[in-house]
Amino acid sequence: MATRPITKSSQPVDHWSLAAGLASEEGTVKQYPPDRIRNVALASHGGTGKTSLTEALLYVTHAISRLGRVEDGTTVSDWDPDEHKRRISIILSIIPLEWRDHKINLIDTPGYFDFVGEVHSALRVVDAVLIPMDATVGVEVGTEHVWELAEARDLPRALLVNKMDREHANFAKALASARTAFGNRVVPMQLPIGQEKTFRGYVDVLSGQAYQFTDNGGAEPTSLPDELVPLLDEFRTQLVEAACESDEELTLRYLEGDELSLDELRAGVRAAIASGSLVPLFVSAATSLKGALPLLDAIVDYFPAPGVVRGERNDGQAVELAPDSTGPLAAVVFKTIADPFVGKLSYFRVYSGTLRTDSQVAVPQRGETERIGQLFIVRGKEQTPVGQIGPGDIGAVAKLQVARTGDTLTDPARPLRLAGIEFPEPVFTVAVTPRSKTDLDKMGTALHRILEEDPTLRVARENQTGETLLSGLGESHVQIALDRMARKFGVHVDWSLPRIPYRETISVPVRRVEYKHKKQTGGHGQYGHVFLDLEPLPDAEFEFHETIVGGVVPKQFIPAVEKGVREAMEEGVLAGYPVVNVKVTLVDGSYHSVDSSELSFKIAAAQAFRKGQAAAKPILLEPIMRLRVTVPDAYTGDVMSDLNGKRAQVLGMSPGDNGRTTIEALVPLVEIQRYATELRSLTQGRGTFHTEFSHYQPVPQHLAEAIIQESRARHAAVAS
Repeated sequence: MATRPITKSSQPVDHWSLAAGLASEEGTVKQYPPDRIRNVALASHGGTGKTSLTEALLYVTHAISRLGRVEDGTTVSDWDPDEHKRRISIILSIIPLEWRDHKINLIDTPGYFDFVGEVHSALRVVDAVLIPMDATVGVEVGTEHVWELAEARDLPRALLVNKMDREHANFAKALASARTAFGNRVVPMQLPIGQEKTFRGYVDVLSGQAYQFTDNGGAEPTSLPDELVPLLDEFRTQLVEAACESDEELTLRYLEGDELSLDELRAGVRAAIASGSLVPLFVSAATSLKGALPLLDAIVDYFPAPGVVRGERNDGQAVELAPDSTGPLAAVVFKTIADPFVGKLSYFRVYSGTLRTDSQVAVPQRGETERIGQLFIVRGKEQTPVGQIGPGDIGAVAKLQVARTGDTLTDPARPLRLAGIEFPEPVFTVAVTPRSKTDLDKMGTALHRILEEDPTLRVARENQTGETLLSGLGESHVQIALDRMARKFGVHVDWSLPRIPYRETISVPVRRVEYKHKKQTGGHGQYGHVFLDLEPLPDAEFEFHETIVGGVVPKQFIPAVEKGVREAMEEGVLAGYPVVNVKVTLVDGSYHSVDSSELSFKIAAAQAFRKGQAAAKPILLEPIMRLRVTVPDAYTGDVMSDLNGKRAQVLGMSPGDNGRTTIEALVPLVEIQRYATELRSLTQGRGTFHTEFSHYQPVPQHLAEAIIQESRARHAAVAS
């Protein structure tokens, strides 16, 4: 299809003057209708400049008067002390901006995979995702991951080639990598004029107008460089076709050669972006403010406003909710910040109705009501009190007692439930040990508060080892959570890899193992005498039987015999681990009419079992996990080789239709305790995995001896 003529609808505006004219009256917060709100997540691979871009947008819209730097820890969105310490984003940050009488709620998210739970929270409440790319690198694994998350939620996406002023910046390669990864629906809406040190402007592909950047983040018209004319013609054709394909009337007029106005084409592009059939690509150099205000123009002009969402009544009936301030209240809590002094701060988005300060709401997921205190508009760590938050907007409230992340806030008289948030499962686990008695006393409460703040963390108790286990999305994730617990709640712990919950069993049967417990104490003595048979029991943990004839062991003492055996099984003779897969039969014994008691027979049974286990060639068992690893086909060989070195039994491989293969294997737990880190290294972060317990199996003899010695040494140290 040939490119058709288009007509401009307006002349370029003075961006800086427009920004200055939007300043609100001092002490007031302007309320915006839903059609003038844009909720946008900034999400991508780490190091692509999301936080610097956020800072630039704040600066050029006069929200801040001084440009902060990530390296100095002075940016608005990286406000947490852990972020200052590590120079990376760790938690999402809400950054509201005002531009052209619109409100843009940016949510700056971490790029490091350990904190991808924050991306899940952000994507739950936005209407579009802006994915920055590094102009010197192009598409990276984090870019791909964010794309997949957005696509799974059917969210409109846009790409931004950032850092165009850096050495080795290459727009053509960045665009090619985006099209290779995401297809030809990626179309530039801006073409850069120059790159690296010569990056000085851009061409608006839809209008064909070239602009030169100004010092204040805006742009002014300039002449079109001759070398960009062929590219402009090519991409404008693609853009116009995408715009027309979103509207049947536009398509017919385009084919008939009618002249289309710029406003008509913009409407078509807006519809194509909303449907996902077009992914626009923009350019910028955030740290030098280049492209900042044109990007805000694009967000206002082309990104979708809040629309209709689906909810559910208490009776399960589906309902559609429009962003209407007079409609039934429906809001979702998508992030919780734990603070030891002021309590919880809960971020939420209103989808329908209006949430007001000092009101009462229902929380359907908890079956309780909640009082809403003071509402806030949040910008980084800054909180501005407001009286209400309307539909489509994002706000915060302090000290919620009932609601948790993912819960719905709704009108008690007209209760509704919105979908929650699906978070990834933890993949890395550590055992945490308090450093002092004071830390022990406060650790439970502190862990609970940290879990409220980060739903991707899990806490469990391993009964066999007695350890408290903390699980997260990676080693850094867990370490930072513990650092935060120390800083916020004064609880200091040490962590280590959890002890493996080994078990013991017997490998051969033994018959008539005898033990006689006889003790005289001056009064009543103690007397219990038993004969036990022990047999391996592969398909069950434990069975107890008795074949007593003639009352040689009175029936009232038989339960005590079983109890003694069970207590002895809690700590095996080999390495002190619990004993399983054993069948025990009481076959004979004797008693004393005066000195026999339940305690005597319990002691006799326990000692007989220990004696029998030692004689039945005891062996050590280790937990085996069922592991499912999904990786791009190119990494299959490396992953298979690594699994072979981990004593894995590969069960099969299932090629997918997306260039990925799933490998299923049985692997000893001890071999994959750091698998989250190892798989990322093997696959450059592109592999994912899931584990679940499968069964226990014998530890190879050459490994068992070291485990036994280590366990005995640990028991000896505890005893001393």
